[in-house]
Amino acid sequence: MQQHELDTLFDQQAAGYDAQWARMAPIRESLHFLLETVFADLPEDARLLCVGAGTGAEIAHLARRFPRWRFLALDPAPGMIEACRARAESDGFAERCEFHAGLVETLPEDAAFDGATCFLVSQFLLDPAERTAFFAAIGRRLRKGGTLAWADLAWDTSAPDYRAMLQLWMRTMSGAGLDNEAIERMRANYARDVAILPPDRVAALVADAGFETPLRFHQAGMIHGWCARRV
Repeated sequence: MQQHELDTLFDQQAAGYDAQWARMAPIRESLHFLLETVFADLPEDARLLCVGAGTGAEIAHLARRFPRWRFLALDPAPGMIEACRARAESDGFAERCEFHAGLVETLPEDAAFDGATCFLVSQFLLDPAERTAFFAAIGRRLRKGGTLAWADLAWDTSAPDYRAMLQLWMRTMSGAGLDNEAIERMRANYARDVAILPPDRVAALVADAGFETPLRFHQAGMIHGWCARRV
């Protein structure tokens, strides 16, 4: 799937996105809970870049936890940015946010951020070199020693347990049993549109982008979360 197709898809889903994925809230909340510790050493007045901010779930969590932090919400889908803005206004932290509809490359390279988040975004970059370049672009916006936290779907798809894990994961997302035909369709979709790589391979791509060796701090099903400091 091309970038403009992804942008259009997420733009269309923006209004009902949170309701659509409500079943996955426990995983999201556990990731956010651990994120507090990952970012515990950031300054009290830290500035964070949230890449693929979506409807702003992680910003809302961090804004409540760290009342002096400031955020830049970045997403290529204008509908997602508007949903994020609405959440920030409703929850009372909009004055600490900037909102930008676009890709990372459209931001100045001024190393202005103490930390960055990027949840379930890079998995859509099928070319490993493009994925490393994406993380390098984030790194150039971070101050030296700044912390990146990201999460992606990851697994060794050649491993004997992948089919069983995929079936379990599909049932987790759907809340109902899926037959073999449905599993095969999802397997094909993942193979075509999502770069599901072994966790160690994902970490290596980020290390190649100018970060210290990543630490995997979270796993729930096929979602893995890592953190790493910019060299």
